[in-house]
Amino acid sequence: MTAAPLSFSPEVAAARAAGRPVVALESTIITHGMPYPRNLQTARAVEAQVRRAGAVPATIAVRGGRIRIGLDDGALEALAQEREVWKLSRADLAVALALGRTGATTVAATMIAAHAAGIEVFATGGIGGVHRGAEDSLDISADLTELAETPVCVVAAGPKAILDIPRTLEVLETRGVPVIAVGQDNLPAFWSRDSRCPAPARLDDAASIAAAFAMRRRLGLPGGQLVANPIPADAEIPAEELAPHIAAALDAARADGIAAKQVTPFLLQRILELTGGRSLEANIALVLNNARLAAEIACALHAGRVAAAADAH
Repeated sequence: MTAAPLSFSPEVAAARAAGRPVVALESTIITHGMPYPRNLQTARAVEAQVRRAGAVPATIAVRGGRIRIGLDDGALEALAQEREVWKLSRADLAVALALGRTGATTVAATMIAAHAAGIEVFATGGIGGVHRGAEDSLDISADLTELAETPVCVVAAGPKAILDIPRTLEVLETRGVPVIAVGQDNLPAFWSRDSRCPAPARLDDAASIAAAFAMRRRLGLPGGQLVANPIPADAEIPAEELAPHIAAALDAARADGIAAKQVTPFLLQRILELTGGRSLEANIALVLNNARLAAEIACALHAGRVAAAADAH
């Protein structure tokens, strides 16, 4: 990836030069997650949350044949209003770059870009995973493969609640991906704090999470780690309340023949309608919460490197 076509925003370039901690942020939440101007307001709020916690935000997108690592405010606003934006994962990232198309990065593509840029920590909403009915559709997100292969610490509110979470956990375990719940024993499920699935590991603070990630790198193990950070209690929608809405959305997707990349946006939009907008408010709350924790982890990793360098001298 040393020859990757990267362009850094002035803020991110300055942070890199000064050795400051940086947090990667995806761009599909801007282009495919919510309408304008709420998407722009949320993007700005997430970046501000990262800065308040002591790190520098790097929202990642593709434009003009380059991977943009960090977007200034004008670029954020332009992306928030742009139409015909490709939704990019591992499979189509290179095609979009080669054709000069504008693309928003999913979890997998953001991880690839972050690693190419030397960014270790990435904050998102929720990861993709094994879709319900995958035994027939074979619909399994590339996010799981990326977590197994690309060494980035991903902070999310768990797998998206529309997924088959037990099977998602099984795939992550098979691929050797550490899954760490923050401050609780069960895995969170995006809009809900409790998926009823026990988490493989629990850590309670950013320093411990950073230490686990750093040790994984020292051991030379491939891949990243998934940090499952529960949505704040006052913003959650309990799983039992969501269950009938998810079932109704899945039925509608099947009836309309929705498949492949269109499944997740369709389901999220239908659940937004069924919850009267509450799912959008919950989504924003959890992304802000994840941005804060990701910045704290990035700062802890930075502090660990500074301490190690001092000890070496």
